[in-house]
Amino acid sequence: MVESIARVRHIRITPQKARRVVDLIRGKNAQEALAILKFAPQAASEPIFKLVASGIANARVKADKENLRLNEDELVIARAFVDEGATLKRFRPRAQGRAFRINKRTSHITVVLQTADELAAAKKGA
Repeated sequence: MVESIARVRHIRITPQKARRVVDLIRGKNAQEALAILKFAPQAASEPIFKLVASGIANARVKADKENLRLNEDELVIARAFVDEGATLKRFRPRAQGRAFRINKRTSHITVVLQTADELAAAKKGA
């Protein structure tokens, strides 16, 4: 029925830290994932919360466009992954005139939402 994708690119969170949060919500119901992210202590949980909420809104818009009925409680996070983005390279002065490089890493985060029956049909077909 409805599959929606939400992406955020070049976000200033290291991929390793973002993956810790994304692993918490992968495969969960979308509303349950929002509740988990709301109370997760990690800094990455706030932008991922916004991303999941955006995915739900994208599904609502797509369902309205196709004249389909959408129950938001049936949406499941089918896939969620974090890719490494561009790295900002900065330099700090160190002892004896040396320069020390600091890498400020960025992430590309993608969340794919599907309805539960669509997810089951995809698994059955695969």
